[in-house]
Amino acid sequence: MIVVTGATGTIGRALIKELGGAARAVVRRAEQGPELGCDYVVGDLERPETIPLEPGDRLFLNSSLWPGFVRAHQAVIDRAAAVGVAQVVTVSVYGVTSGSLLGFGMHGQVDSHLKASGVPWSILAPVGYMQNLAGDIDEEGRIFGSYGSGGVGYIDAHDVAAVAAVLLTRPVGADTTYDLTGPAAPTHDEVAAELTRALGRTVRYVDLPVEEAAAHLEKRGMPAEVARDLAELMSQIGDGRWADTTTTVSDLLGRPPRSLREFLA
Repeated sequence: MIVVTGATGTIGRALIKELGGAARAVVRRAEQGPELGCDYVVGDLERPETIPLEPGDRLFLNSSLWPGFVRAHQAVIDRAAAVGVAQVVTVSVYGVTSGSLLGFGMHGQVDSHLKASGVPWSILAPVGYMQNLAGDIDEEGRIFGSYGSGGVGYIDAHDVAAVAAVLLTRPVGADTTYDLTGPAAPTHDEVAAELTRALGRTVRYVDLPVEEAAAHLEKRGMPAEVARDLAELMSQIGDGRWADTTTTVSDLLGRPPRSLREFLA
């Protein structure tokens, strides 16, 4: 059985669709289950005993971030190891370590725990998601950041789900981290131009130094320490570390990943 956590999220829903409903979804509320089109159980990552795992199962481990993210994910991994699952496929972030800023560091800690667990594993490491871009536009058509001129190989979350489906249905292979990107790495000025084309109204990217970006985020209600770390994280991403693209999606799926223009259309 393929057990899918995070089943009601963008990636989880797309994964269940890719699997043709041949999965057992874990939902937090019973009313969420019927709409998924597959078998489901009510469970909570903070109570790992509620995650329905049996020997030989394959687990897709994913969720949004919250303060207990690391502890809960590590506990579920420990349960998977104790039960004897055949594989854990999890979603992380491209290039993170346990010392990375904000939620990136949380993912890094979980990745390290999984690698040491003894469970066969596959870590999906995408860069930023195309799904998040439109939500960054303010009421005046501006996207603020401190990315500079660095490109980012944004990926459609549905391509991440398609990769997960392949890994969960083919024979379990060697433990591997799969770096996932879209087919190109546009700058944020280029992202704004594509959004302008798709939305039919002007969108522009406003680049700020880290201190000014942090102040802008703080004015919008973000705690000062988090705002500073997020602005610094944008700057790190903009140094070019996310500007490389990979062929992983096309290698696994036999087709190229969706471009930003295709996604926006």
